[in-house]
Amino acid sequence: MPIIQSAKKALRQNVRHRKLNLKRKAELKETTKAFQKLIQEKKIKEAREVLKKIYKTADKTAKTGYIKKNKAARIKSRASKLLAKISS
Repeated sequence: MPIIQSAKKALRQNVRHRKLNLKRKAELKETTKAFQKLIQEKKIKEAREVLKKIYKTADKTAKTGYIKKNKAARIKSRASKLLAKISS
């Protein structure tokens, strides 16, 4: 356990950030899996709704620094390409 005051604070922050990061990671993974499932079932209307959620979660995770901007852009791009491919 940390002894110095700043180390104690750093530990508290680390625990808090870890919780948030795990939550963000799970949410992003969950939305992408739901989107993939809808694409496989060829449910275009529902997939469009989930695509909006993917955009939102990818942007939020990039904004907070969990993933980089380009990774968020790549996730969104791949998802929209899949939807375009299946809907045409």
